Amino acid sequence: MSKNIAAMVPVRAGSVRIKDKNIRPFADTNLLSLKLKLLQQLDGLANIVVTTDCDICADIAKSSGVEIQWRDKFYAGSSITNDLHWYNIAANAPCDDIFLAQVTSPLLRVSTMQSALDLFETLDVSDSLNSVSSEKKFLWQDGKTLNYDENETPKSQDLPEIVSLNFAINMISKKVMMERKNVVGYQPKFFNLDKIEAFDIDDESDFEIAESIYKQRGLEWLMG
Repeated sequence: MSKNIAAMVPVRAGSVRIKDKNIRPFADTNLLSLKLKLLQQLDGLANIVVTTDCDICADIAKSSGVEIQWRDKFYAGSSITNDLHWYNIAANAPCDDIFLAQVTSPLLRVSTMQSALDLFETLDVSDSLNSVSSEKKFLWQDGKTLNYDENETPKSQDLPEIVSLNFAINMISKKVMMERKNVVGYQPKFFNLDKIEAFDIDDESDFEIAESIYKQRGLEWLMG
């Protein structure tokens, strides 16, 4: 690949909704170790950087042989907004392009990440590649339907094509990420993921479900 792409892996000490989610046991591993092992299988990354304020996360990064970048406590706090969080990561990234790799997407396969990397390399017009999930759901807001006529309820497969960002894969120019303070560029290219690979750990139930799927499918499946 000709692009200078670094995988930036943000992990911080503690967690509001799941205690020590990045380092607690996840089957036979932990979320950070698993993500680093998968990223190390990719062809085309110039670097893998763990950005953290956590000594234990830094030790895991060191034992995995990847770079450690210490993050200021302010930017690792639970009250920081996403725009400032993303800007800080981009501003300190040692690369031209960034793959923001979240450990909370543990079911993302190596082959899928490689396909995304290969596609990002070919983009001419788009300045970011962002993974999305199809939302074939009956959506309401403030007592009103958003994506269908409640008087003519369609089948779910006939609902409009709406997608949501799942944040499993975000690849973007460092320059654009700093300008926008966002992981979505001015002209994003969307990359669809299935429900399993798009699974995001947000609370304790999610952690248990993801761990169960990982135990069932195994590391070999993720490596494929």
